[in-house]
Amino acid sequence: MTTATFENTELLRPTALAPAELQAAAPVQADADDPAKSPKAEAPQPSPRRRRAPLVMAALALVAAVAGTAVVLEGRGKESTDDAQVEGHVTNVSPRVSGLVKTVLVKDNQQVKAGDVLVELDDADLLARRATAVADVGAAEANVHAAEAQLALVEKTADSNLVVAKGGIVQAQGTAASSAAGISQAKADITAAEARKTLSDSELQRVQKLYDEGALAKASLDAAQNAADQSNAALIAARARLTSAHAGEATSVGAIESAKGRMIAAESGPEQTEAARAQVALARAKVDQARSALAQIDLSLSYTSVRAEVAGIVSRRNVEVGQLASPERPMLALVPLDDTWVVANFKEDQLEHMSEGQKVVVKVDAYGDRELRGHVDSLSAGTGSRFALLPPDNASGNFTKVVQRVPVVVALDDHDLVLRPGMSAYVTVVTH
Repeated sequence: MTTATFENTELLRPTALAPAELQAAAPVQADADDPAKSPKAEAPQPSPRRRRAPLVMAALALVAAVAGTAVVLEGRGKESTDDAQVEGHVTNVSPRVSGLVKTVLVKDNQQVKAGDVLVELDDADLLARRATAVADVGAAEANVHAAEAQLALVEKTADSNLVVAKGGIVQAQGTAASSAAGISQAKADITAAEARKTLSDSELQRVQKLYDEGALAKASLDAAQNAADQSNAALIAARARLTSAHAGEATSVGAIESAKGRMIAAESGPEQTEAARAQVALARAKVDQARSALAQIDLSLSYTSVRAEVAGIVSRRNVEVGQLASPERPMLALVPLDDTWVVANFKEDQLEHMSEGQKVVVKVDAYGDRELRGHVDSLSAGTGSRFALLPPDNASGNFTKVVQRVPVVVALDDHDLVLRPGMSAYVTVVTH
């Protein structure tokens, strides 16, 4: 409003003319008194400000055109995004055995080296189990010694049993042959006894007849009677010997069968030896099993000292003394700051000319306009939404097209900045 008023006032203000201009304007004024001689009235001349206005507008338009051209040329062949952040390895530390926390040796944001002890668990239960395992190892080793002694005994007795069995068969066969000979002898004795008995009976009858006739004395009759009784007894004895010989023959047959059984048992000596060797192998396997159990307990005892697998900064510590720790619940996290990279989420329409190896300029918000150099390491196989917990299903309901973003991993060149995972960044990829 003030500028417009100033310009209107400028137009109404009388313009001072130079003397030459006054002389040139005088005839015109004189002629103006005579309508016949006065020329057509001239238009009023614009002010210097108005004469400069087109030049200023043209200059501004030229500057805008040059700036726009510079912006277009500067952005040509580049793709940028501010949807980017620093990423790094986050190692969650969990105990490999359950137990009560006895000591916590680190605090939040503490720098640790690989192998440093972070947390110690109570090992009383494991020590008791180790004592039992040691006793099991001793018992298993004793069983091995017993099995080895049994194997040695079997190996030594197997051959002797075979020899004894063979001797038993020979002895039984000899007894059988002796029994057969005894039977033959007994039969011959029976025949001789029967002959003597017949003779003695005949002699007794003749003596009895003569005695009855009074031709012989009583003594002759008694002698004949005694001879007859002796021959009869001899016959009974011979028959008894035959019965005994038959019994001996049966016994010898049984002895032969028994000797054959012992022979079969003795011939199984190799199998008995193999069985004893199998018992030794089983005992040794139990020793290995007991030693493995002991080694497992020793390993579990070593796990009661929770150590850092990598060097890094202690973060997200949520463990306290007296807490029951278990493998499924992380106690803290380790973040190594010497291995970081940037993940930039570019729109899908920015990836047409993007490929691995292209140069990248990164600005981290924490360090202002300081630029880091790097290159495109890889492009994700899918958009971020595709790997979400609940991926979108465009086949159901109404469809609204949303430009998707694809994660791009940027590897950074050597630098001296401390980059922490989660920091925001601005990434520009030189595609041409």
